[in-house]
Amino acid sequence: MPSTRRVVIAVFPDVDLLDVTGPAEVFALANRETGGRSGYRVQLAGRTPGVVTTSAGVRLVTDLAFAEVDGVLDTLLVPGAVDLRPDGPVARIDQDVVAWLKTAAPLARRVASVCVGAHLLAAAGLLDGRTVTTHWSTADQLAADHPLVTVDPDPIFLRCGNVWTGAGISACMDLALALVAEDLGEEVALAVARQLVMYLKRQGGQSQFSVPLRQPPASRRDIDELRMFIADSLAGDLSAAALAARMCLSERHFARVFRQETGSTPAAYVEAARVEAARRLLESTDRPFDEIATACGLGSVETLHRALRKQIGTTPAAYRRRFRTTG
Repeated sequence: MPSTRRVVIAVFPDVDLLDVTGPAEVFALANRETGGRSGYRVQLAGRTPGVVTTSAGVRLVTDLAFAEVDGVLDTLLVPGAVDLRPDGPVARIDQDVVAWLKTAAPLARRVASVCVGAHLLAAAGLLDGRTVTTHWSTADQLAADHPLVTVDPDPIFLRCGNVWTGAGISACMDLALALVAEDLGEEVALAVARQLVMYLKRQGGQSQFSVPLRQPPASRRDIDELRMFIADSLAGDLSAAALAARMCLSERHFARVFRQETGSTPAAYVEAARVEAARRLLESTDRPFDEIATACGLGSVETLHRALRKQIGTTPAAYRRRFRTTG
């Protein structure tokens, strides 16, 4: 085990505050939980030494300038920033950070981005040929700007080789905990999560958002209300015929309207919502598979197995082993 794990976090004007302080707190607590044996040493680097004002208006003080970062780094962490425009947030590309990354990344054992910091890694050419994630609101921008990068907007974080990318905003804590787990094991990471009073130490394969939030609000209020009804009525009759009757539409017309508003067929949407509910029960309870299948409207253990394999490529037992969060 190295005596010191040097973590350098890039900061620049209007950087997201939590992207910087969240991971720093995780590493500090790892030091505390191990009596200092973990050896994390966090430094903030900026274009020049001095004060940097974050997006929250809180000021940070850098430890050193980009040009002063030398020697071997354990972890290079890159947070992000956005510019708010009428059509939505756009990731800011700080050219000083991009130029520095091209020389600093080879010095690091691993490189990680938080939230829209992935755009900075991509601009430096560090994500070409990799599958990465970022905050869902700028995922389309990342994919359009960097066609050599495969963007998956769903996971909380992803690892591809020695490069980690994370979603936002609070997902910065999940990514930092995963880095601690890689270094020191799950027991230390869970101890840190308990100190942070984090309800879950979420794994990277979990989704950034729930099924009702995957699409923007529908233009029709009745469709949005139906989506909420589906989420609250998973054990009931959610067939296309029943949903169409609830909407006072013919089944054919309902199917057309629902797809237009949500991008999904009613059957696919309902199945995704039921699988999500099953995942939550697998994560947080010890209920038998047949009870979970019934509670989520999937009917039988066989249907539960089939739906999970189709949606997330695993079995209920394997999913529970990986994501179980309570004793």
